[in-house]
Amino acid sequence: MGTRGSGPPAARAGAPGAGAVPRSGLRRPPERSTLGSVPAKSSVIPPTYTLERELAAGGATLVAGVDEVGRGAWAGPVVVCAAVTDGSEPPEGLTDSKKLTPKRRLAMGDLVRPWVRDHAFGHATPAEIDEFGMTEALRRAAVRALEGLAARPDGVILDGKHDYLGAPWPVRTQIQADLTCVTVAAASVLAKVYRDALMAELDTDFPGYGFGSAAGYPSPAHRETLAELGPTPHHRMSWSYLDDLPKWRHLRRPRPGPGGQLSLL
Repeated sequence: MGTRGSGPPAARAGAPGAGAVPRSGLRRPPERSTLGSVPAKSSVIPPTYTLERELAAGGATLVAGVDEVGRGAWAGPVVVCAAVTDGSEPPEGLTDSKKLTPKRRLAMGDLVRPWVRDHAFGHATPAEIDEFGMTEALRRAAVRALEGLAARPDGVILDGKHDYLGAPWPVRTQIQADLTCVTVAAASVLAKVYRDALMAELDTDFPGYGFGSAAGYPSPAHRETLAELGPTPHHRMSWSYLDDLPKWRHLRRPRPGPGGQLSLL
């Protein structure tokens, strides 16, 4: 299921079928400011088109870089971005989103978004993560992102060593591709900015969990509010953090094991 529009995915609905959001702009959190540029000075080696050119030499005519964010969070969806460029010089300072401060990451997102030839987002909800496990949730989110592109890529670069996408997609995995590969670095920044904005909106409905500051990841504020108020509808209910919350551990769901079977082990 895909949607088009200027806003982020419908986080409040919690529907398992939430899907791709192509070429999306986001309604920015109130604290966001538009920065005209990213400081040029950096010790980070810039990403290159080396891997994209290798795939092109092998016959690929449209290469998409794919990266995910939210895998280790306790709450919120896992989000995947697929990005395609025209091979032009990327914005100065582009790198893995984790290497950028929040302020620089927002500024870089403003530069990358109009620069890429195409991009789309896909996400898998906490309910899907609980039901199918993270690997399948990532696959679903990635398929939604790729299917949201204007044209189907015949080459896909995944960050990491594990191909969670699989056939029929022509995948090339690369460790630290978000640091070394231009299209994946672009996807990394766009995915992080997109998900952070989505979580900031959830923060207005569920204050105290630190969704706006920690994006659903573990933090002291998140732990304290969980212990007091319990999980929200946007929490992953099969995760072991619930075992450390005596008041709420009875809510934990069995976790999918290999082959999709459920287990609490």
